[in-house]
Order: sequence, then structure tokens, then C-alpha cells
Amino acid sequence: MMAKADKALLEMLQRRNAELATLVEIGKALTSTLSRQDVLNVVMEKVSLLLHSKIWSLLLVDEKTGEMTFEIAVSPAAAKLKGLRLKKGEGIAGWVAEHGESLVIPDAKCDDRFSDQIDKATSYETRSVICVPLKSKNRTLGVIELINTDSNESFSESDLPILTTIADYVAIAIENALYFETINELIITDDLTSLYNSRHFSELIDYEIERAKRYKNKLSLVFFDIDYFKKVNDTHGHLVGSRILSEIGGLVKKYTRRINLAARYGGDEFVILLPSTEKSGAIKMATDLLEIIRENKFKADDGTPITLTASFGIATYPTDADKKSELVRLADMAMYSVKESGRNGVAGA
Repeated sequence: MMAKADKALLEMLQRRNAELATLVEIGKALTSTLSRQDVLNVVMEKVSLLLHSKIWSLLLVDEKTGEMTFEIAVSPAAAKLKGLRLKKGEGIAGWVAEHGESLVIPDAKCDDRFSDQIDKATSYETRSVICVPLKSKNRTLGVIELINTDSNESFSESDLPILTTIADYVAIAIENALYFETINELIITDDLTSLYNSRHFSELIDYEIERAKRYKNKLSLVFFDIDYFKKVNDTHGHLVGSRILSEIGGLVKKYTRRINLAARYGGDEFVILLPSTEKSGAIKMATDLLEIIRENKFKADDGTPITLTASFGIATYPTDADKKSELVRLADMAMYSVKESGRNGVAGA
């Protein structure tokens, strides 16, 4: 009898030592990266070693909407879960995110907080659930949720300590990654319009020209500025002018969201890169954007309507130029040719 007890104790100690060793590895890996995607990759690779669950997932909270997205899903139906969104407070994971408290639920079907949305999406039956929040500085970044144990038994309170420790590591790593992303965004983003700034645009065009050269693709460059924008500043003041530039940046960002390679070049001048786009496609895009600017209801602070137009110039690699400086020069010249011929239009090099 004593031999069996000693053997069981030895096995338990070996398991605990293995868990501690894995936790140390997770801690080292997570603190060695500042990329959120790298953090998620480490979590995917390492955490599965400790979680004895048939399904587990990591969901992050969207601070703007309160919704949660499946960033990691380890299950037979992982492809269906990845990217799936839960409404604010929905299901057990939503409750944990909203209240910042862990839950251990032996029988999910008997719990009022359970939502069967995921079961329907994955054709899987949830029985037992354990869910812990990813908390940093009194705010919840997301949750880690385990569904059904490997042994088909229910989760218990004894499963919480190691999962909570993992969650603490992950929360710190994600928080650091978010800070790093924010700093990087500030470096490359124009404060007023939230588009890229001219310095980062210069790096983007180098990269896109090199890519177009490698794959023998076209690359179109669109320059535009707002017609008679000085009159807006002179008539309504620079604060109104700055607000309108910010609104134009929002229109450009919304319209170019699929490519998102737009920058404020300086003043009221903007530039857009269109990878894999012929000149005809760029002219179509510019014409549509010009119409959007024309029709937008800009207003002064006193409600006075302000109607705006813009002048667009386009050049295409390698049709017009095979070097960055020449491509930029030709697009700029095309834009000024529109200005000289009456403004409010689009021209190609």
C-alpha cells in the first residue's frame, strides 16, 4: 500500500515539476516578444502543453464595442471559431470578461449564463467549462476558456490555479504588445487625419515598387489636394480647416479600407498607393473619391455648408516611370495640370 502511495506522490510531483518547467518556458517566450501576433503564436504553441481540455480558446475584447473575438481556437472546429465574434456579455466568456471573475462550471447546460451559439456554429456539445479573465491594471483584455476535459470529467476548482497563472502571463504579454503597437502607430501616423504620414509613405512606396518589380505587377500612385483650401482657412479659421482635413482623412480611410495605403503628404495634399492597379483602375478610383468629396456635407462651426472639390493626378509603374522619384514627380505634375485647367478633376500622367 505504501509503495502505491509513494508512486502516486512521485507521479504528482513529476507532473507539477513538468507544469512549472512549462510555465517558465511560457514566461520566457512571452516576455521576449512585443508583437501581438508573436504573443498569440507562443500562446498557441506552449499553452496547449498545460491545458488538458478538448477545446480551448483565447478571446480578446474589442474596447470600442465590448464584443469579443476568437483569436486562438484549439478544437476540432477551430476553423469555424477563428475570428468569430461574441456580443458584449454573451455566454460564459462574455460574463467573465464583463465581471472580471473566473468561473468553473461542471454542467454548462444548467447555468443561465451559457449560450449555445458556439455549439450551433461548431456542431459540438459543451458540457463542462472553466473560464478565466486576462486582466491588466484593473481592465479585462480578454479571456481563456476551456471546454470539456480530456477525460470527459467535469472541471473543478483545483484546475483554476495553473490556468490563472497562465492568464497572468498572457495578459502582461498582450498589454506590452498593445503598448508597442500604439507607439508604432504614433510614429507612422499623421495626428490630424489618422492616415500614414509622409515619412512612412516614403517607406511604403519603396516596398510596393520593389514588390511590383518582383511580381511584374502594375502600381498606381494617386496625388490629390483640396481646391481653394486656403479660402476655407481664411473664411472660417484654421480650426475649422483642421477639422475638415480630419474629415477628409476619414473619407479616404473608409474608401481605401481594403488597401489602406493612404497618407497625408502635407498641408491639404494626400497620396494613395494602389498595388496591382492599372491606370484605368486608378482613374476610376480617383473619380469615385472625387464624387464622394463633392457630395460630402462639410460644415463650418456655425453650420454654414462648405462645398469642396479636389484635383487628382495619377502615374503608374512601370508604364509611366520605373523609379520612385519619377513616379511621384509625374503624378504631381498630372495633379497640377488639373489645377491649371480649372481644378475639380482627374488626370493621368
